[in-house]
Amino acid sequence: MADAARRYADEVWNGRNMDACDEIFTDDHVYHDPLLPDIPNGPEGVKQRVGIYVGAIPDARLTEDEWVETGDRVLLRWTWGGTNSGELLGIPPTNKSASTTGMHFFHMRDGKIAETWVHFDAVGFLTQLGLVKIGPQD
Repeated sequence: MADAARRYADEVWNGRNMDACDEIFTDDHVYHDPLLPDIPNGPEGVKQRVGIYVGAIPDARLTEDEWVETGDRVLLRWTWGGTNSGELLGIPPTNKSASTTGMHFFHMRDGKIAETWVHFDAVGFLTQLGLVKIGPQD
């Protein structure tokens, strides 16, 4: 059951093979991403989402830290990061390196990913890039 999820991590995120999304995701796939809530459903939406992130962090790598599989549910705990040398959500590149940890929770249907929830330390990641300030400001 986790084959499609593993392909997503390996082929799409690390291999930059966006065409694989057509085989990995259902046509009605729904992706829950707190930073990109308005991306369309289906494989095309996944391609857009990944494209935004790897466009901003072209050297990014996803490290698979842990997999958990039960029935039609798969969880991937990961570490992701690289150097922000491209525009990120309308913000010019900082040329700083950053990494974050997070999780993808996949709902599988007929061997494909039908729904994805992603949770990660976005504030910590944006803080490392110098885009968010935490704590007292002078």
